[in-house]
Amino acid sequence: MDSKYEALFTPWKIRDVEIKNRIVMCPMGGTSLFGWFELTGCHFDKEAAKLFLERANNNVGLIIPGIAPLRDTFWGKWLWQNPKMFEELKEFMDEIHKTGAKLFVQLTAGMGRSWAITELVAPLHRNKFTRAIVKPIIDTSHELASPSPQPSRWAHDIICPEMTVEQIHEIIEAFAKTAKLCRDAGVDGVEVHAVHEGYLLDQFSIEFFNKRTDDYGGSFENRYRFAAEVVKAIKEACGEDYPVSLRYSVESKMKGFCEGAMPGEEYTEVGRNMEESERAAKYLQDAGYDMLNADNGTYDSWYWAHPPMYMPENCNLEDVAHIKEYVDIPVVCAGRMDAEVGAKAVAEGRIDAVGVARQFLTDPEWVTKMIEDRIEDIKPCICCHSGCFNFSSSKGHANTQDLTDTMGLARCALNPETMQSKKYTVQPAKKKKNIAVIGGGIGGMESAILLAKRGHSVTLYEKSDKLGGVFIAAAAPSFKEKDRALISWYIRELAKYPIEIKLNTEIKDVNALGADEIIIATGAVAKRIPIKGAEKALEAVDFLLGNAEVGEKVTVIGGGLTGCEIAYELYLNGKKPTIVEMQDDLITTKGICLANTSYLRDFFKTNKVPVYLETSVSEIGEGSVTLKDKDGKSIELESDSVILSVGYNPAPLAVKGKNIHVIGDASKVGNLRTVIWGAWDVCMKL
Repeated sequence: MDSKYEALFTPWKIRDVEIKNRIVMCPMGGTSLFGWFELTGCHFDKEAAKLFLERANNNVGLIIPGIAPLRDTFWGKWLWQNPKMFEELKEFMDEIHKTGAKLFVQLTAGMGRSWAITELVAPLHRNKFTRAIVKPIIDTSHELASPSPQPSRWAHDIICPEMTVEQIHEIIEAFAKTAKLCRDAGVDGVEVHAVHEGYLLDQFSIEFFNKRTDDYGGSFENRYRFAAEVVKAIKEACGEDYPVSLRYSVESKMKGFCEGAMPGEEYTEVGRNMEESERAAKYLQDAGYDMLNADNGTYDSWYWAHPPMYMPENCNLEDVAHIKEYVDIPVVCAGRMDAEVGAKAVAEGRIDAVGVARQFLTDPEWVTKMIEDRIEDIKPCICCHSGCFNFSSSKGHANTQDLTDTMGLARCALNPETMQSKKYTVQPAKKKKNIAVIGGGIGGMESAILLAKRGHSVTLYEKSDKLGGVFIAAAAPSFKEKDRALISWYIRELAKYPIEIKLNTEIKDVNALGADEIIIATGAVAKRIPIKGAEKALEAVDFLLGNAEVGEKVTVIGGGLTGCEIAYELYLNGKKPTIVEMQDDLITTKGICLANTSYLRDFFKTNKVPVYLETSVSEIGEGSVTLKDKDGKSIELESDSVILSVGYNPAPLAVKGKNIHVIGDASKVGNLRTVIWGAWDVCMKL
């Protein structure tokens, strides 16, 4: 192991519980040991247990599974009313402890106005009649209950009801009862979720959300009373020595309702500012909390708690290190933490441990690889959120996430086996075959590696002189360093298997290959728009690859994810972009996480990047672009350059046959998740 990581592999304590190293697997929605959003109700989740045991066997120090709602989302049963589940948990804890890892269970009071109500559920809540009918199955009023009546973060026309004092006391009692069952099952500690990220306890603590006039609103002590009473109840039930961690946001990073603050921006904090946080951290420690598991943000500034690739690495470190100066308990920092930077911060005593989450989904062995000095073998998380947490939303829409995704959080776009081991598992092929893979993009490379792992003889054909396909262009922007690392990872991984790679080889006759099976992974081609002057525009891929220069004022036609990322890169490079989009919002595609999309929307708003919504392009001229808005009004923009980003069409080879399989964008244009999972769907059957 490189000496620069050594500080991460020293022991530390949370009360009397010793943790073998300073790497904490942070909680992620969907990884609860008690199940997540299943109609069958709470149960011991064997898939999550398998996930954690594999990570425990790969040298993680402390594991904190994802949130376990104290009251089951469906049917309203409390966790403490299911003793069988805790018996199974005890057996699991015995296995965890054999690895030397420790595990805390995270329990949540709820989400309140941050509950990601979906487009499917929202209509049921809006109507009093349907709300009453479904209440025995899913009590939406309970799930949305907040400190004060206020709009839902996800469906602004839904007003969340005020939580009653009776409900508060019921939740506090449930924390104590459930924590005791966890302790009796051998769980090393519990984490209270959360004065963090704008969830329910955080909403009570923040004056912007809490307008109550009783003992749980108004003064500082009243606003933090709920969180303080929770830890006191747990300690009374479990003993003072039983560790209780608190998930904690140092600052809210909020400018207003659904409006976050950019890194480095000067703004007026409407949530918890640093001055209050200094006081709150000490107050919560004195109430009984034994650790702060910390970062920043709320659902209004979600990109701080769930940093996309646009956020800087270690984005929360300075704030978390600052708050450690005000407490005597351990402090963990999470948020795109780089292992080297985290190790240095630990060595300097600025934090006690490094919190890492989604990298554990992408590569369960990454800590082991670090120890074995195999850093280049670590498959990088690219912060896309498209498999693990793709709650998506745009103007006028609640969470548009598919139900299957709502029920299956914490999967990974890059690693299909994560939380899906029953569906995706590498099995030796029953019959070894000669298989040709045509196309060296991500889909082709993933297919080649998987097929080789299964024992097939594989030849990979790529018409260009390099591997990566269109993802080379996608990875070109300055903020896509993890994407570029992913391409490098694939190229190194291919070399580990007996895969024949033929570059500069365009296949025109697949039958001449003599292969038993043929995978077509030839990707997609950019769409064109039939307008006057379209030939003057630059294709998105050509811009990203640096094939042409652009002027100072650049019009980007298309406000989807690629168009917005191009505009973002242009701004970072000192250009003056303008975005033109026909939809009523930017990035309206389902499956793109709100943490990612809200960053870009907030960035353009903060930096006054012109955005024309519900607007089409009529003509591209010399030095100008003519637009037409939704009312038919013509608008002329000065424009030195125009970049087209209006989507793609599949580009499969025009061949058919029982042994020919089209995958990825060549089959249907999607994202990295659809490409990789689709490759597995096909290649596991061959």
